[in-house]
Amino acid sequence: MEINILEDKAQKLVFELVGADHSMCNVLRKVMQENPKIKVATYSIAHPLIGIPKFIVETESGTKPRDALKSAIIALEKMNKDFTAKVNAA
Repeated sequence: MEINILEDKAQKLVFELVGADHSMCNVLRKVMQENPKIKVATYSIAHPLIGIPKFIVETESGTKPRDALKSAIIALEKMNKDFTAKVNAA
């Protein structure tokens, strides 16, 4: 998966997730929306078959969008490890 930064401002980050689909985008959006320091976390795909997901993240003052994205990715990695461990234990 590749991330292309389209806009990078103090409280706003716009990026594309090349190679991602709705499954990845929805879970990333959900985890980001659970962070109270994130005002907006959404995405769109211009064309359902060939479109590249475009994410928009807006944060509260004092929170960098890149840091919020990194935190969400770390949370997803932990969730994945926990899920894998439970499956392996079953």
